[in-house]
Amino acid sequence: MFLGPGNRRAVGRSPGAGGETEVQSPVLQRQRGRRRGGAPSLPSRPAPEPPPPAPHAGSPRLDFALAAPPAREPVMVATLVAAWLLLSAAAYAQREQDFYDFKAVNIRGKLVSLEKYRGSVSLVVNVASECGFTDQHYRALQQLQRDLGPHHFNVLAFPCNQFGQQEPDSNKEIESFARRTYSVSFPMFSKVAVTGTGAHPAFKYLIQTSGKEPTWNFWKYLVAPDGKVVGAWDPTVSVEEIRPQITALVRKLILKKREEL
Repeated sequence: MFLGPGNRRAVGRSPGAGGETEVQSPVLQRQRGRRRGGAPSLPSRPAPEPPPPAPHAGSPRLDFALAAPPAREPVMVATLVAAWLLLSAAAYAQREQDFYDFKAVNIRGKLVSLEKYRGSVSLVVNVASECGFTDQHYRALQQLQRDLGPHHFNVLAFPCNQFGQQEPDSNKEIESFARRTYSVSFPMFSKVAVTGTGAHPAFKYLIQTSGKEPTWNFWKYLVAPDGKVVGAWDPTVSVEEIRPQITALVRKLILKKREEL
């Protein structure tokens, strides 16, 4: 660019020969600046961010692996679990209750599940120590236990003081009397009520299913291996009279177990 004498401005002057000031164009100034100190400094700029990775459009397997599971999946699992629990509870509720589903406290104060007698024949009796039927029944019951006990059979004795107040003593004294006088070896339980609103649940079941409620001591209920009541007799029916029926049920059970071997 050429500047005439009238257009010379103090844009950039440098002393020339003879002390005269030389007018420099802006272009010339930049060129001389590069020769003196290198390239002129430019304002710094932040480094550009790397571009995001390209989607794996051609890798469906990788896309599937990286994809988040559908939000509905946990809900579906919880729904299936809840449905299974409801069905299980309904199936259990539909199963008919039996004698072996109950629990009772034994003569020494320990809670016992009657489930332990499932698969055996049981003769359930409400006993008393001071009744006119005591001697006759205790002797016959112990003999029955001695003969059939090794073959999946048990007498289950429940002391009761509801009839004539003929079982007034403590559980410890009741057990001592039975062991000492009759050498009983069958299971004995703590004193209970067998009739009325306070009756033991197991006896409520016996009464409901047999249709016969105890009216005195030494009522006898025959319970099959599956917990169902198959016979009930009052104290005027002796143990000897019902022995054939008990023996037949035990024999049937023995044959069944042999077939299963």
